[in-house]
Amino acid sequence: MTMKKILISDKLAEDGTNFLNEQEGLQIHIQTGLNEDALCEIIPEYDALLIRSDTQVTEKVLKAGKKLKVVGRAGIGVDNVDLGTAMEQGIIVMNTPDANATTTAELAIAHMFSLSRNLPIANQSVREGKWERSKLMGAEIAHKTLAILGFGTIGRIVAQRGGGLGMRVIAHDPFVAPEIFEQYAAEMVDLETLVRQADYLSLHCPLLEKTRNIIGREQFAMMKKSARLINCARGGLVDEAALYEALSEGRIAGAALDVYENEPPRDSPLLSLSNVVFTPHLGASTKEAQVAVSVEIARQVVKYLQTGEAINALNLPRLSAEELKQAQPFMKLAHILGKVLFGLIDQPIQKLEVAVYGKAALGKIRPISSEAMVGLLEGQFSSPVNRVNVENIAKRQGITLIESQTEASEGYQSLIKISGHCADQTISLAGTLLGDHHPRLVSINHFEIEVVPEGALLITRHDDRPGVIAAISSVLGAANINITRMQVSVADDTQSAMMVISVSDPLNEQILKAVCDVPAVHTARQIAL
Repeated sequence: MTMKKILISDKLAEDGTNFLNEQEGLQIHIQTGLNEDALCEIIPEYDALLIRSDTQVTEKVLKAGKKLKVVGRAGIGVDNVDLGTAMEQGIIVMNTPDANATTTAELAIAHMFSLSRNLPIANQSVREGKWERSKLMGAEIAHKTLAILGFGTIGRIVAQRGGGLGMRVIAHDPFVAPEIFEQYAAEMVDLETLVRQADYLSLHCPLLEKTRNIIGREQFAMMKKSARLINCARGGLVDEAALYEALSEGRIAGAALDVYENEPPRDSPLLSLSNVVFTPHLGASTKEAQVAVSVEIARQVVKYLQTGEAINALNLPRLSAEELKQAQPFMKLAHILGKVLFGLIDQPIQKLEVAVYGKAALGKIRPISSEAMVGLLEGQFSSPVNRVNVENIAKRQGITLIESQTEASEGYQSLIKISGHCADQTISLAGTLLGDHHPRLVSINHFEIEVVPEGALLITRHDDRPGVIAAISSVLGAANINITRMQVSVADDTQSAMMVISVSDPLNEQILKAVCDVPAVHTARQIAL
């Protein structure tokens, strides 16, 4: 048996290294504190590298790892790994996104209790020889509304704990199917309802451009004066200036923060407030969590070395040159269709159907359908979404994938259809390739419309009557936005039309609202490709 060699370059919990040492056919070496040159010198002899956050796995390191097959990160963040170079070198990078979920969820619950019973102030008061029982009147948690923003693994654990405490649990996450909420006895609500009804608002969503400052002045103005905010997710989710105003003016009762816009928050005005509880980013800081991530990454790396199964992989494995040549144009088209579908749908998808026809059906369908799911889901999570991990992510979100393929041409040499099914909405798209390489969108639901899917697209549904197109064009012209392409389709069995406009610059919210306000316009969606 050929021995596989694993290098551990950051400190892992002993349980993780013990698990590795118990496996047959592995040689384990621990050497921490390596700089780039030192790591490059020894990495050529290793098959796997296990790290935490200290080791910098650079392009130089990855290219030096001639035998390196996998990099395992004990934890979530992989900012210290060059994912692009790893992909080029055919090296799998994997992390442990759920291993510290319980400990983060429990910290959120602990903060909820701490806020409700004034525990930090009470502790300090007693230490100072005081006995301020009437001043430190608290609030019960039972029968209150726990509002959870973000219903991934951590949010779901918080929901279970809150339900066990006799709380009413509501949650908002536009990317999770309704049955997942039902499974965890949480009521699915929109963001405004979540904020308005919250007694405790606990944040558990990733920090993306669209979620940055998702809780700001507008949301604080909606909240109950007795409401309390808990953030154990990411600092940038909360507008800290708006939070300071809300707390200091008594518009909400309190906040508990484990994460901050700038860490540590040395100059934050929040530090001057008595109705805020602070912890120094302790979400994953329990002995159990450190053991869990160490053992989990050890198991994942061993599984990959033994069977090739890449659990929680974050980058793409190589396709053979022939497979890539055959599938790549169709994968690009499927990715675009997935992005367009996401831009058109406004409910959580329960089922995604992918069907391929003609030349698209001559190869394997899975790379194509996976790329459609990537287009649908990418940018909605803090970790990368790709063909390796998208099926697992989709499953966690409650999305079922249905595939079909036939060599029948459906009127085109090649055609890909995708349909997103929601609780009370279905949107179907079809696309083809022009000259085998140039993607074209050819239908949206029952509207046949040929679109070059690139840049910024404005898609409208409106009444089929004179003056509507001119009115929309006038709005764009007044905003100095040039129309580069325009396609219009009319459905035979309705009095409605669809228009797809390629614009020179993305529309801001004000301009998009002006388009929506045009009489006879039912919907207007902007999609960036």
